[in-house]
Amino acid sequence: MSFQTSTPAAASLPRAIAGSLVRYGLILALVAVFTAFSIATPTFLTLANLQSVLVNNFTLLAIVSIAMTFAVSLGGIDLSVGTAVDFASFAFVSLVLAGQPVVFAAAAGLGAGALVGAFNALLISGIGVSPFLATLGTLFIGRSIQQLLTNGGNPVYLPPTGVPESFRYLGHGTIGGFPVPLAVSVVIIAAAAIVFARTRFGRVVLSIGVQPSVVRYSGVASRTHVAVTFILVGLIAAVAGLILTATVTVYIPSSGNAFLLNAIGATFIGTTLSPLGRPNVAGTVLGVLLLSIIANGLLLTDLNFYWQQVGTGTVIFAVLALSFTSRKSSTTG
Repeated sequence: MSFQTSTPAAASLPRAIAGSLVRYGLILALVAVFTAFSIATPTFLTLANLQSVLVNNFTLLAIVSIAMTFAVSLGGIDLSVGTAVDFASFAFVSLVLAGQPVVFAAAAGLGAGALVGAFNALLISGIGVSPFLATLGTLFIGRSIQQLLTNGGNPVYLPPTGVPESFRYLGHGTIGGFPVPLAVSVVIIAAAAIVFARTRFGRVVLSIGVQPSVVRYSGVASRTHVAVTFILVGLIAAVAGLILTATVTVYIPSSGNAFLLNAIGATFIGTTLSPLGRPNVAGTVLGVLLLSIIANGLLLTDLNFYWQQVGTGTVIFAVLALSFTSRKSSTTG
């Protein structure tokens, strides 16, 4: 009686397949969703709709998600990115409404977002509060402040006839036919990728997220890096606030919180692109693109809004579950 034993190559095949699912599961999900909506809805593949996906669904979420990627790279999270968006929006609209130059108003908006980040930095790096609790507190405080500033949450409108052209340009202008908001998001994505891949600051931030004690004992000023990172998170989120305001010419209290859950989802979906399960810019961008396509495609199918949320959550769960299951099997197989 003879027994057939598996060869090393055959034994490693399941592990290789599992590794590919870990690494490329997000891309496969993106292709599958894109193909499904292309078949299900005839208008999905039109040029006008694809442009809408990038400008209306992708742009702002990508900016906020890049901000979230910095926070998660530290091993933390920022639940107040929406607050930074809102504060920037409020400062921008208020100063433009008061007749201040658009450049000055935009700078003030960026400063307002950075101030939110600085408050988080004080709590986290200065006092030692965990990022989750610190930013959760900032979220609640920011929401209350907005209610107080707007007499209970009333929107602040800009009169259509009094909006400066430079203000409109930020939300609706083009550069060589390329929408300005999308161009801004591309610049921020590229800058973030360079920071993580080419700068010492980016490498230290990633190291803090993996082994904070090692970084601290190596003599690196980890608290300073944490503080700067959360200020940067607020600043990046503020850019989304400026673009949002210039697009709709109105400030709506707490509207920035609409980006929070999707930004968290896109960032953690993006970790599946990394063999080590770490946050990365490319993965975050693909995660944002996946969520943007799902949101647009489900809207075109005329599905009830609440079922759209169920569909989005199901896809997020499926991608993460596939990745984690495949990663576990590839390490234990």
